[in-house]
Amino acid sequence: MSDEKRAGGPQGFIGFAISVRMSEALRSAILEGPEGKWQAYGEPDSQVDRECAEVVFVPSERSEHKDSQPLRYIAIRLRQRQGGLFADGSTVRHFAVLSNLWDWDAVKLIQWHREKAGTIERVHDGIKNDLAAGVLPSKYFGANAAWLRLAVSSYNVLTALKRLALPANLLSARPKRLRFLIFHTAGRLVHHARQLRLRLAMAIEGIAGYLDAVRLLPLPT
Repeated sequence: MSDEKRAGGPQGFIGFAISVRMSEALRSAILEGPEGKWQAYGEPDSQVDRECAEVVFVPSERSEHKDSQPLRYIAIRLRQRQGGLFADGSTVRHFAVLSNLWDWDAVKLIQWHREKAGTIERVHDGIKNDLAAGVLPSKYFGANAAWLRLAVSSYNVLTALKRLALPANLLSARPKRLRFLIFHTAGRLVHHARQLRLRLAMAIEGIAGYLDAVRLLPLPT
């Protein structure tokens, strides 16, 4: 995977993220890390605190390619609240993710890594229940096929928007949440000084988020 000039395979960089086995050396590196590096991630939970942090860890490899790039370790910590215990009697559990993607923050990388579990079921749920593909509008096959294609296209566009332009905390946002946060923003087109301007009814922080998203989207110049 680290050799970009791989024989008999695709050339160039291939980004990945995988779960790694918790060795004693890796566990020690996680426990020795500074407490201030941990940050919360995932949906709030009333029983378990979920946190992640970068880990400085260099495993001992039998061999290493001369052009190989350093890999990134991200630790995951689950802590029971109010003295609760996991099934094995512990109050804290540690996991780790290994990746060669350095330009994403830890929260976004973990969310992307976890998407592979049950992904297609979430896709079906979103298309059927959030984008109205679960109820076909016509008795004609062609019309229903067009309706389904529009729903799938909408899902793909929203997914690309979240991955390319929106902040990491919206990566798992469903279409309904995006509608209230972004698409249903009230605005007015104003002609002034021979210019056409758009006035948005939102706080300056929201407008700044709009501008950041526009800059990140691969729009034609």
